[in-house]
Amino acid sequence: MNGAIALKQYQQTRVHGGVMDASPHRLIQMLLDGAMSRILSAKASLKQKNIAKKGEQIGNAISIIEGLRASLDFKVGGELSENLDALYEYIAGILLQANIQDDVALLDEAGKLLSEIKMGWDAIDSQAAQVK
Repeated sequence: MNGAIALKQYQQTRVHGGVMDASPHRLIQMLLDGAMSRILSAKASLKQKNIAKKGEQIGNAISIIEGLRASLDFKVGGELSENLDALYEYIAGILLQANIQDDVALLDEAGKLLSEIKMGWDAIDSQAAQVK
């Protein structure tokens, strides 16, 4: 039991350290990964008929997406920020409907859209992303 507790604490410290050392570009990648992970967990929970966990995971994914929306800089990003804002809003709406309707297809759609956004972020050269 003590080994399990120690492992959990190590993992939490590792994640915290990774966030503290991450560039803004990397933080966005991590948030997108986190949202997609929550969607996958929600799908698994839905298939297992664990409705409470499904709702929790979808709620977490929506919270991450709202955090992404809040981080948009419309002055610097202009039209791109506006487009991302609309897309994030759409994805959050899809997730809400997926939760209400217990719809795996909607979870898949949200996951696919986030995956496409993440592919775009991943394609950005990490050195170019650090340019201020």
